[in-house]
Amino acid sequence: MQLLESIREKAKTHNKTIVLPEGIEERTLKAADIILAEGIARIILLGDHKKIVEAAGENRLKAIEGATIIDPGHFEEKEAYAEMLYEIRQHKGLTREEAAGLVEDPLYLATLLIKNGVADGEVAGAMNATGDVLRPAFQIIKTLPGISVVSGAFIMIMGESHWGENGVIVFADCAVHPDPSAKELAEIAVMTARTTGAIAGIEPRVAMLSFSTKGSAKHPMAEKVVEATRLAKEMDSSLLIDGELQADAAIVEAIGKIKAPGSPVAGNANVLIFPNLEVGNIAYKLVQRLAGAGAVGPVLQGMAAPINDLSRGCSVEDIVNLVAITVNQAAE
Repeated sequence: MQLLESIREKAKTHNKTIVLPEGIEERTLKAADIILAEGIARIILLGDHKKIVEAAGENRLKAIEGATIIDPGHFEEKEAYAEMLYEIRQHKGLTREEAAGLVEDPLYLATLLIKNGVADGEVAGAMNATGDVLRPAFQIIKTLPGISVVSGAFIMIMGESHWGENGVIVFADCAVHPDPSAKELAEIAVMTARTTGAIAGIEPRVAMLSFSTKGSAKHPMAEKVVEATRLAKEMDSSLLIDGELQADAAIVEAIGKIKAPGSPVAGNANVLIFPNLEVGNIAYKLVQRLAGAGAVGPVLQGMAAPINDLSRGCSVEDIVNLVAITVNQAAE
């Protein structure tokens, strides 16, 4: 896909370091080898040093020699990182002994490396559940200033170029927050617009979706979307955004002109913000399966540093692409 190639090429210009805490996982190792060979990112692998070297040899991975390998159980700065974690979490009752144990967990150490400026971002999830990946991220990295919610965007690559921006539409939230308030929905819209620009290189045109267009239906659910649109404009006055819009009014030019005449977004949206997770998740899966669209993501957004979660069924290419996306997020 041309967009994914563009994302990889863009990542090569940033010289960022990404930590992969699942360093002994075979797909992760193969992906790291490709990333290093192509110059997409510098790589830190976490895991047993001997096992990583042996697995790389068995798979004839040459570029992997350029990775930095850190064994969480045996590294010189372990005590310093344990103290860092203790300082961050002592107000939550964490003891020094507990901190020393958690530092040996690659998922915790990965976030501490980011916190300490050693790494710029993290990609994990090939062998860990989403909750396990995100828990240390929420505890240590936290969210961006002014942002209270983390959300997940999917870059949908359509088979026909007239949709969105040359066939690319970004959907959110499809992965994280079940029922956002109007304020949280506004934050999701603003962060998704930033993701769209940073990763896809697209000038975002954001549609806030509902079952109502410009007051065609009166209901608290539609009113939430109207309020979220207003708040998003306050957060970023330069943002091209409109709502509430029905899906057809958002993406079909002729319908947009009829239902929302004069709208700067209707009929030409390339970012679709769904009113809740249920709708967003159903929508992206239907578009993926029924329209045969590529679905890249979820790209997590709202964290103070980029941390992205893989599906445990991911391919080597999925990991490479998500690392490239994470690099571009870090650069932004």
